[in-house]
Amino acid sequence: MGAFSGMIWYFERLFLKSSSGRKRYNVLGAYSNRDTSLITITNEDYINSDTIVKLLIRINSAHSDSKVTLVMDNARYQRCNKTMDKAKERGIHLLFLPPYSPNLDLIERLWKFTKKKWLYNKLKFPNY
Repeated sequence: MGAFSGMIWYFERLFLKSSSGRKRYNVLGAYSNRDTSLITITNEDYINSDTIVKLLIRINSAHSDSKVTLVMDNARYQRCNKTMDKAKERGIHLLFLPPYSPNLDLIERLWKFTKKKWLYNKLKFPNY
């Protein structure tokens, strides 16, 4: 078995809490284990197969000269024919994690850090 020379990307979506109301803000991201680059797509709607396809196109455009493996969980819109066909068309290998295994997903660590650093950050006023 030869050494793997491609790029592995970890995919996850992040939900950010917002102020009162029903406004949502989704961050769909792919994180490279090779050069630690991050590719994101944001929207205020729902994540669906069209959003995943946009992410696949963006990853492929940024790294068209590399073999890419995209690690994903098992959401329905990730396993649909549209997503699978676009990945195959773009030469992206999709690797699905076992159910309930976020500890295997590298981008989960990035989202944890991001939420801790920015989402739950508290503004501290100086004492005058």
